[in-house]
Amino acid sequence: MNGTNVSSTVLERLTEEWDALTPEAQKAARYVLENPADVGVSTVREIAEAANVKPNTFVRMARQVGFEGYEDFRAPFREAIRRGGVSFPDRARWLQDIGKSGELGGLYADMVGAAIRNIEETFAGINAERLEAAAQAIWQSRQVFTLGVGVNNANARNFTYLASTGMKQFHAIPRPGSTAVDDLAWADGQDVLIAMTCKPYRAEVIEAIKIAREQGVTIIGISDSPASPVVLNADHGFVIAVDTPQFFPSSVSTIALLETLLSFVIAVSSEEIVERVEKFHKRRHQLGLYAEDPE
Repeated sequence: MNGTNVSSTVLERLTEEWDALTPEAQKAARYVLENPADVGVSTVREIAEAANVKPNTFVRMARQVGFEGYEDFRAPFREAIRRGGVSFPDRARWLQDIGKSGELGGLYADMVGAAIRNIEETFAGINAERLEAAAQAIWQSRQVFTLGVGVNNANARNFTYLASTGMKQFHAIPRPGSTAVDDLAWADGQDVLIAMTCKPYRAEVIEAIKIAREQGVTIIGISDSPASPVVLNADHGFVIAVDTPQFFPSSVSTIALLETLLSFVIAVSSEEIVERVEKFHKRRHQLGLYAEDPE
């Protein structure tokens, strides 16, 4: 598919309907089949010019294969770009196109661009070996304390909730009515603390890391700079990119990193964990916690 991950269904439909297309529509279809990456980043006028046909030809072609028009036809190709299935230049063209879409288009482009860039920059600085080492520390521990305050409190609790569907030793701190240092009172060298904070660094997180280290706890630190006290005092430190046009640090890369770390923990764990996850969800179905699919 010429380097894209666009669903083959659209391109297969073009091939199946080929004989029913007019000669001009076939020219348009041929261009799409040979250059699928161009569809998501080109307006109807731009792609028509490249294919040497009139814009209406692309509209008619799209309708002939079951779409309402060119924009509807273009949608799955744009989705492939959003998922990162094409080159950076094509993605940049897509972002610029979003920026021209309307009054808030510029902000939309900035936010989307920042989210994509943050994830790319974060994982560019991390390798599988480091993630596996942190995952092994978690799996071999007695207890895992996940510490986040402010916006990171939600991130810490989300990670703990997901982990707890298959494992018992995870605790989000600070617990309601408590403090992080109190929650770590009996932690020792058998335990792990996952701590996260970004500039301006929260004092209670830094203090908790300091005390946990003195108690022999293994520290997994997540922060926005290699010079952060969280990373500098961690046994396993991970730097995340948090840039955003908004007034708050982005959580996108934090969540992505935590989800990836959890996937590594599951990968190095025993088969019993998979059985627990299955049992957990089966129990929820039995208790009626999930809505049944309509018949």
